Amino acid sequence: MKIIAATLFFILSGTVLAQNKPNVRYEYKKFEKFDFEEIGVEGEAGAPGDISISPRLRKEFKNKLPERANFNKEMKKAVEGIR
Repeated sequence: MKIIAATLFFILSGTVLAQNKPNVRYEYKKFEKFDFEEIGVEGEAGAPGDISISPRLRKEFKNKLPERANFNKEMKKAVEGIR
């Protein structure tokens, strides 16, 4: 008897707790007009003055890798590896 009552309770509680969610439909504006002539901006336009960035000297680094005229030997090895 307890088992039957428990199964009926679970079946009925599932239907009671189920809620119908309304269909929500979002609509966005298709066109919006901005009138920039109405917008007024007050202030002064001037030179940046001391805030500007001063140029600095570029540091030259030594190349730690030796310079090579060509890489023919390595290219030949690579082509032989493909074949």
